[in-house]
Amino acid sequence: MTVILTPPSPALRLLVSLASWTWPATGPDGREIAHILFAHTPPLTGPDTNEAVEARIRRLSDSLGGLSGPREVVPEIDRCLQIVGDQVLMHFPGASRRLRLPSRRSWTELVARNGEAVLLLGLDSLPQIADAVQLDAYLDAALAAERLLFGRARTR
Repeated sequence: MTVILTPPSPALRLLVSLASWTWPATGPDGREIAHILFAHTPPLTGPDTNEAVEARIRRLSDSLGGLSGPREVVPEIDRCLQIVGDQVLMHFPGASRRLRLPSRRSWTELVARNGEAVLLLGLDSLPQIADAVQLDAYLDAALAAERLLFGRARTR
């Protein structure tokens, strides 16, 4: 008897609780590459423990095949990005819908040109209304505390 284990699909409720940000940045090789951050938004009602938020984000990572920490080899996630006109959609295996990413035309063109983007999953909550300064502070703190998971999201 053979048993095939498949990663659990993310619940729609989890996907709609995510906030996302996109931006271009220079990669380690000096070329420009698109970046995507997903983080869980703080709950509107009731306390949500850090452990519960982290567990949900790790389940999301598992659905993508498992993302890596900052000191590990970054895995590739094939065909999870789809470009439709000026929009970029993110597909999570097992999810019935794709998430539309916030983007500008230049960012979409960068994804189309490179065929990939750096995907970051934040293990801590971040409000959807976070501005660039708050986002930078979140990324700096999360990277220093190893609270980010990394992957390379690909269009093909």
